[in-house]
Amino acid sequence: MRRLAVGILAHVDAGKTTLSEALLYRTGCLRRLGRVDHGDAFLDTAPLERERGITIFSKQAVLPLGETELTLLDTPGHVDFSAEMERTLRVLDCAILVISGTDGVQGHTRTLWRLLEQYGVPTFVFINKMDLPGADRAGLLAGLKRRLGDGCTDFGAEGAALLENVAVCDEAALERYLEAGTLSDGEVAGLVGARKLFPCYFGSALRLEGVDALLEGLERYGPRPDYPPEFGARVYKISRDAQGGRLTHLKVTGGRLRVKDLLTNRRADLGEEQIWEEKADQIRIYSGERYRAVEEVPAGTVCAVTGLSRTYPGEGLGWERAPEPPALEPVLTYQVLLPPGCDPHRALLKLRELQEEDPQLHIVWNEPLREIHIQLMGEVQLEVLRVLIAQRFGLEVGFGAGSIVYRETIAAPVEGVGHFEPLRHYAEVHLLLEPGPRGSGLQFSSSCGEDMLDRNWQRLILTHLAERSHPGVLTGAPVTDLRITLVAGRAHVKHTEGGDFRQATYRAVRQGLMQAESILLEPWYEFRLELPAEHVGRALSDLQRMTGEVSPPETEGEETVLTGAAPVACLRDYAREVAAYTRGRGRLFCTLRGYAPCHNQAEVVAALGYDSLRDTENPADSVFCAHGAGFTVKWDQVRKYMHVDSGLRLEKAEEEEATPAARRAPAGYAHSLEQDKELQAIFERTYGPVKRRDFQPQARPPRRETEGAGEKRSIRPPDLGPEYLLVDGYNIIFAWEDLKAVARDSLDAARQLLMDLLSNYQGFRKCEVILVFDAYKVPRNTGEVVRYHNIYVVYTREAETADAYIEKATYEIGKKHRVRVATSDGAEQLIILGHGALRLSASTFRAELERTGGEIQAILERNNRRVRSQPVKAALDRAGEARRREREEGS
Repeated sequence: MRRLAVGILAHVDAGKTTLSEALLYRTGCLRRLGRVDHGDAFLDTAPLERERGITIFSKQAVLPLGETELTLLDTPGHVDFSAEMERTLRVLDCAILVISGTDGVQGHTRTLWRLLEQYGVPTFVFINKMDLPGADRAGLLAGLKRRLGDGCTDFGAEGAALLENVAVCDEAALERYLEAGTLSDGEVAGLVGARKLFPCYFGSALRLEGVDALLEGLERYGPRPDYPPEFGARVYKISRDAQGGRLTHLKVTGGRLRVKDLLTNRRADLGEEQIWEEKADQIRIYSGERYRAVEEVPAGTVCAVTGLSRTYPGEGLGWERAPEPPALEPVLTYQVLLPPGCDPHRALLKLRELQEEDPQLHIVWNEPLREIHIQLMGEVQLEVLRVLIAQRFGLEVGFGAGSIVYRETIAAPVEGVGHFEPLRHYAEVHLLLEPGPRGSGLQFSSSCGEDMLDRNWQRLILTHLAERSHPGVLTGAPVTDLRITLVAGRAHVKHTEGGDFRQATYRAVRQGLMQAESILLEPWYEFRLELPAEHVGRALSDLQRMTGEVSPPETEGEETVLTGAAPVACLRDYAREVAAYTRGRGRLFCTLRGYAPCHNQAEVVAALGYDSLRDTENPADSVFCAHGAGFTVKWDQVRKYMHVDSGLRLEKAEEEEATPAARRAPAGYAHSLEQDKELQAIFERTYGPVKRRDFQPQARPPRRETEGAGEKRSIRPPDLGPEYLLVDGYNIIFAWEDLKAVARDSLDAARQLLMDLLSNYQGFRKCEVILVFDAYKVPRNTGEVVRYHNIYVVYTREAETADAYIEKATYEIGKKHRVRVATSDGAEQLIILGHGALRLSASTFRAELERTGGEIQAILERNNRRVRSQPVKAALDRAGEARRREREEGS
């Protein structure tokens, strides 16, 4: 029997739980349909879920589906419980993504889609609530293709029409379809499994419309997992039963699991103190609240196991590898306020049970403040947690004012060194710390030779790097987006113990961070703000004040929609403010986008008041031994005492970069100066004797393999960053006849046309475009800068002309960047030429815009000639014509 683990995911209020009920009902698992609003949904088993009408904890149910046993995993839809949803993704064979037909693709839907892509989960899409007014099937499908991918295909079609739509999702499938005229279910399932095809079903779960088609699609086109004979399992959840017993929920991914089997987490990268071995006392197959105990389960089964006390969500057992860090992390931290007389240490032990179930809570004891702190995703999770703690532990806790969870990273590579050598101990570690791409987390590797440090010590150092978070030096926040490479180290044959390398490794990381230029990172939300049109101005002003990024407003019915991104610190309380100034008619939806440099770093660092030198739990200093006693060396002096030279010379490279170009001798010229005595004599007769200390020979750059002996070398010009283009808006409008004609009827329309032209131009040329309009005659006008798609539009303040603004901007920007100015004002051209900018007349700029349009059109025409973009009917006609010619030639 084939076994499929299918997860069901959705943004809040899309109808996910209703669809789960419909699937259970149509497969015969339920005699009547439950309702979320009636509080009797089969999978919403917790009292909190029935009371609030939302899914908080993931559940499972087993459904018979022909020759397939389908395990349905229902996940939370609210963004505050996204961590619970993400943990479930690790064990899915495929997923059903539910989208509301009246709402379409939401911000949280995009987050779910990115996670499904990251974990490589094949996905079916169910568009729900199609029975409600405003649900447009064609428009929804177009939106899915545009925002999720071209692979989204309507499986409501039948026969040849469906197969044609499927075939165009993959070139190889299209060729097979053209040759054979059909595609098998296995070939379609292969496209689904490869995430090239995403079957879309339209219906209404409440009315059971489209549910049978979805079930048939899962059976016909769902993946065919192939499991190895060797035992493996992936833990995705920890919970407790009604008697308080600990349950480990896992999926068997290889071999078989039997009662009383010995399970272990043993891996080569774990130290002996981290390895455990425990027996599986009982195996349970849950369906809702009920379960049945079994003696053994084969690969592909999702079950719960008792008797395991040290497992955690995400852990791999058997052949399964170590877990990847989660993509979604809490962004708010709160102090737990205990009731009077409560022992904080006992409360901490009880709260640790919750952290076993949800590691993302990050419950910590702050010893200096003697406080318990906890990390959460949002206000709804906080309210649920307060009730959960009261129900489970009888503690009526409160929470302090929340603060932002910051992260830290570094701006440039640095070498960190750590030495730990009190009497009869010895370890030395050299680490290269390099900034990684944003969102990459921490990555560890080794480039240290085994002749310097044995492989077992190297593995131990990498384990110590990964076993904890490392606090930064700005605020003490954990560091992220770093590549840490072990480059050198030393152990002592007699005196080195495992704990010595832990100390040396931690000190090396800290010492490197103390040297580096640190960057504070803050979380950002992607938002969708729906509000009446009369409040758009207020909203745009607020979002600009928050340093947010806002797309142009869109109109949906009687409402206006603003989308964009802004720091969590600015948006976290804005939903209440929106509800207040719109009198309850505005709605704000937020999903976490990730971390970016903090918009007010200096202010945050000063407010938190963290002193890295006083953090005695995270020392950057090293310990050395002399005359039979250990002594401490400060972090900024420690390099002089190191016993190993790693060979890295990052400081010298930085000094060369910092040296002004005018003071550096060109490498090739200095080398030839040593050899060419005649040239040297001429030089000295003209300019005086050459002082050797001023002209030091430098190494000649290595010759490329393709470079001939007499070939000239080209010197790469310095990178000045993006080019800036400033455009005098009204000057251009009245210099171009077509825009001038439009301006006679509507100046606003002419401005809009010019903005669209420049937006298209910027998208192709990738320069920074600033369009400036005069507003100097508007009384009490303070000026405004807005973002229109990908360009900036400036309206000058009262008494400031566009000429004056452009002159000032050219002077400031021209100090560091290349600047061009488009205008036909002769006086203005002379001024900007004096500031070092390039000038473009209106006619020249018009010609450049037309050339850009021609290049864009040529690229589009080339792309349109690709086979994949051709209509399927034309491809079929050509294939038939080829076969007909072959028959005629054969006869």
